[in-house]
Amino acid sequence: MRIAGTLSCSLVNGYGVRYVIFCQGCLHHCVGCQNPETWDFNGGEEITPEELAEDIKKHKHIDGVTLSGGDPFYQQEECVSLLNLLPEHLDIWIYTGFKYEEIKDTQLAQMADYIVDGKFEQDKIVVGKMYGSSNQRIIDIKNGGLYYE
Repeated sequence: MRIAGTLSCSLVNGYGVRYVIFCQGCLHHCVGCQNPETWDFNGGEEITPEELAEDIKKHKHIDGVTLSGGDPFYQQEECVSLLNLLPEHLDIWIYTGFKYEEIKDTQLAQMADYIVDGKFEQDKIVVGKMYGSSNQRIIDIKNGGLYYE
């Protein structure tokens, strides 16, 4: 799997203490993207899901794992492999530029606890939320609901 990097202790990429993986590669190219260096599918570094899972398991203080980007849905197979290797008590957040309706039937989407969907829109920027622009939604997958924060 190709990643731009990780954060082992984030408080702003979902609820609780998060281990964040920035997947490499994105075709959305949102104006004002906070991670444009993740767009190039050949950038970043190569790591196996097994290596990443071992690193995540070393961090006993985390509440969950967040897949961000780039866009994780361009590496669905690798992300699914990674999530299958993680302890079940960790909750999973996925940030994507795709609308939930476009990806809801994928195995990756169904493995998430929460999905933040929609392209970042610079003219709708928000501050202090778990998403960057007001058009984005937090989808509560495990409880079958949709809500905004």
